[in-house]
Amino acid sequence: MDIEAWLHGLGFERYVAAFRDNEIDWEVLPKLTSEDLREIGVTTVGHRRKLLDAITALGASAPPAAVGAAISGASTPADAERRQLTVMFCDLVGSTELSARIDPEDLREVIGAYHSTVAEIMTGFDGFVSRYMGDGVLVYFGYPQAHEDDAERAVRAGLEIIDTVGRLYVKSVKLSTRVGIATGLVVVGDLIGGGAVQERSVVGETPNLAARLQALAEPNTVVIPASTRRLVGALFEYRDLGSVVLKGIAAPVPVWQVLRPSIVASRFEALRGSALSQLVGRDEEMDLLLRCWARAKVGDGQVVLLSGEPGLGKSRIAAALEERLGAERYLHLRYFCSPYHQDSPLFPFIEQLERASGFARGDPPAVKQEKLATSLAASAPLDEDFAFLADLLSLPASERCPLPDLSPQRKKERTLAALMRQLEGLTRRQPLVIVFEDAHWIDPTSRELLDLLVERVVSLPVLVILTFRPDFRPSWNGQPRVSMVALTRLDRHDRTALAKQIAGGKALPEEVVEQIVNRTDGVPLFIEELTKSMLESGLLREERERYVLDGALPSVAIPSTLHDSLLARLDRLASVRLVAQTGGGDRARVFLRAVARGFPASRERAASRPYPSRRLGTGIPAWHAPGCRLQFQARAGAGCGACESAAQCAGAITRADRRSI
Repeated sequence: MDIEAWLHGLGFERYVAAFRDNEIDWEVLPKLTSEDLREIGVTTVGHRRKLLDAITALGASAPPAAVGAAISGASTPADAERRQLTVMFCDLVGSTELSARIDPEDLREVIGAYHSTVAEIMTGFDGFVSRYMGDGVLVYFGYPQAHEDDAERAVRAGLEIIDTVGRLYVKSVKLSTRVGIATGLVVVGDLIGGGAVQERSVVGETPNLAARLQALAEPNTVVIPASTRRLVGALFEYRDLGSVVLKGIAAPVPVWQVLRPSIVASRFEALRGSALSQLVGRDEEMDLLLRCWARAKVGDGQVVLLSGEPGLGKSRIAAALEERLGAERYLHLRYFCSPYHQDSPLFPFIEQLERASGFARGDPPAVKQEKLATSLAASAPLDEDFAFLADLLSLPASERCPLPDLSPQRKKERTLAALMRQLEGLTRRQPLVIVFEDAHWIDPTSRELLDLLVERVVSLPVLVILTFRPDFRPSWNGQPRVSMVALTRLDRHDRTALAKQIAGGKALPEEVVEQIVNRTDGVPLFIEELTKSMLESGLLREERERYVLDGALPSVAIPSTLHDSLLARLDRLASVRLVAQTGGGDRARVFLRAVARGFPASRERAASRPYPSRRLGTGIPAWHAPGCRLQFQARAGAGCGACESAAQCAGAITRADRRSI
């Protein structure tokens, strides 16, 4: 980064020598005062004011050096690419009026505190701060690294910005902000500008929409359009603002104000809704669960570890068991880990206790204590246990149940023991089915409690089902009464059956089924979403017992609900990203053969041998020759079909780059 270029851009090249002679760099620049500028030779008031305003616009908390380092140091792709992006614009409310009534140095401190707060929040949600624009901040979610929940991250970050900035008092000024968020397809990655103003551009309607929504938002509110609302489902509570006309946007845009996170505990239910499709291709897994339940309910406790990649149906299987048990006499307890509470001790247990007790927003502590006591009555807890559980829920100690004065470690041990006794007390009334979801996000203290539960379950009428992704390593596998189930992808027959079920039992045209089967890689979630997309595309005409095509079948776009998940998988395939981005199939094979021609003959022979794994797809080779570092494998749970879909829907190289391969 170059101070000289920055000064030239402002038209103040006359001061280049003064800045250089006084060793003013990007670290010193945000700290300059009007007196400092006078001392180095900026004698006119007008120039000092303009320089101070320009320094303020850069952002005291994130000087260009820091911004530049973030851009150049992050694992950003070298070239422009197409990808789905969630864009956030946040703006400091009333900054223009503020600049007219306080000194520029004070204004710089105010905006610096604002920028620092936003930057810190973005770090927690893995947002990429692209630009500080005076009193505004532009942030990307989904670039340079995509996550399956980028839209949710953006909304949660926006709510936290509103809350945190609203509590800031700087120079006796109370701050407020407003946030606009939008999601859509963009081309991102081109480096534009130079020196202090270099940045990676984003081209598309999405940034414009986010900016318009930010201007529309009331102070201390977050506003989103339908594209983002569709992705976050029932994870939040909203206020419908209707359809609004926005400058530069052709049609009226439906918008919502995000109020707060919802009380829906299950991410699966919040994102997928309550109308579930029939379970397909999981008969063996269901038979195992039912056998384990038959043993557990007579006192031979069982633990089932259910592992699988995202979208394979772990939560759906747990829900199917509840459906199968129907009117049987048992108590169903559900615990949910959260990616946003991995550092919150016992979060799943706290959330379950609050939910079971019926806590409502705004309940005073006394009411919560009464509700908790009523909820715990079924397990007949000791008075001392009630004190520890009330403390766990941040409720004040009561005279009837005072909390002992203990060391933090001893207090934790007694709290875990109280939670275990509460569960054991429930089993005296009826058998339990405990479903513990998304254990890959578990906090360390909750894992300690699970260790205790797995150890004691052998003598209790309890079936424990833990769901998690393959990167989680359970310590309980191999223990008595512990069964491990690793979900696999659906075979062709089951893929076809699931697609037909989503179509309401009506037959789909053969070419449509072929496209769904080949592009979804056996992942049930992908099959459901792509089939729904086909049905809503207008390409099919519904008849009495089947759907028929009205014309030729194009390559149907991947639904926006799958973009982030597929792109996150593709981003994890960093070493073979370019191959995947060619779109797979024949183009990938041509590319691989061309690469192979550059290897010595022994490596070419190794490259020509197809790798036997079914996940690679027919004819895709892998290099395993000694010294050869290039491998093409389906990593991070993305098969060839998923890679092709990811390349087509998001994360794909631009058309110009694709033609050059």
